[in-house]
Amino acid sequence: MTLKSRLISSAIGLSMAIAMPALANAEGLIAILTPSHDNPFFKAEAVGAEKRAQELGYETVVMVHDDDPNKQSELYNTAVARGAKAIILDNAGADATVAAVQSAKDAGVPSFLIDREIKESGIAVSQIVSNNYQGAQLGAEEFVRLMGEKGQYAELLGREADTNAGIRSSGYHDIIDQYPDLEMVAQQTANWSQTEAYERMETILQAHPDISGVISGNDTMAMGAWAALEAAGRTDVIVVGFDGSNDVRDSIKAGGIKATVLQPAYRQAQLAVEQADEYLKNGSTGLDEKQLMDCVLINAENADKLETFALAE
Repeated sequence: MTLKSRLISSAIGLSMAIAMPALANAEGLIAILTPSHDNPFFKAEAVGAEKRAQELGYETVVMVHDDDPNKQSELYNTAVARGAKAIILDNAGADATVAAVQSAKDAGVPSFLIDREIKESGIAVSQIVSNNYQGAQLGAEEFVRLMGEKGQYAELLGREADTNAGIRSSGYHDIIDQYPDLEMVAQQTANWSQTEAYERMETILQAHPDISGVISGNDTMAMGAWAALEAAGRTDVIVVGFDGSNDVRDSIKAGGIKATVLQPAYRQAQLAVEQADEYLKNGSTGLDEKQLMDCVLINAENADKLETFALAE
């Protein structure tokens, strides 16, 4: 019988998109949970994981938790109830996710985390994350160079509940704070949101009209900041992001945002599926739970090679 994508609603009223390959003898169901696909980074994760799972013979269900821990828990329960063999997860909070992962483990369903760590070890089989500190240092070094080692700047932070936000900020400051002529005049959270970043940037510009740089915790906020700067006629301001999105790639090529840091979202998600497959078949991945993937600086010199969070050879 041919299986195909369809839309179902869970008993709790949550909607989810299900994509299933046309396979007579599927290996089982793999559930893929991420934040909203409005952010292309998370969409790339879901696409990469789903494609690799189907290549390996699994059925797939893709669900979105919108960074809501309660919704994430409900979706976890749904995945377990549907008989998922494994769950691939980009989580909704380092602390808030622990109970859901533990509950699935207790039910015999292993979790394989990507992008964001949780604050407990030993309950997820894998936690595959970008080396956010290393990547932030790359971005900071480029920011310092572009700023000429001087000037006023602002920092846009991600969600406080997301461990990556703090790690990236620390990586930035361990480099930038070595330069006394670089003065941070504003540091505000925009919660990874383009809309919030636009609003924060407008406020920052009003309070600090002489600002000459913005370093952002992700590309989505960098795009929001750049839109506000363009609207104010301040395209002279240096903006550096983090993620390696196609949107920022295009902005770099057009002479807008100056740089970003690529974290390999697509490949990271595929690795999680491959490790899930290995675990399900052999009882072990043969690897440490926590695994780091190095990031790559993207600027005008190599932006042409960037496509969907991957760098062409």
